[in-house]
Amino acid sequence: QVHLVESGGGLVQSGGSLRLSCAASRTIFSIVTMAWYRQAPGKQRELVALITSQGTTNYADFVKGRFTISRDNAKNTVYLQMNSLKHEDTAVYYCNKHPRPYDSWGQGTQVTVSS
Repeated sequence: QVHLVESGGGLVQSGGSLRLSCAASRTIFSIVTMAWYRQAPGKQRELVALITSQGTTNYADFVKGRFTISRDNAKNTVYLQMNSLKHEDTAVYYCNKHPRPYDSWGQGTQVTVSS
């Protein structure tokens, strides 16, 4: 079973930046595609960005040009640099494998952007 621990969220003003981190417990981390997801109140969880084991990235249209996903396989950690944050980015952010996420999700990290 994998344990995922997200951190780095907080309260930030519109236009600000945050850097999220996700630490994974399993060494298999280095060969799987990892992703960041988010869930806003009353909405379904959605895919934000993903990064393959080779470092290829892909982003949802609503974060392109603002967010950057990266990974450090030696540390079993994936990051999400979020710039030019908007109020609509407010959500709980989670990391997990993509596709077919692990059954055990982390607690997530809350990002709140004040307008």
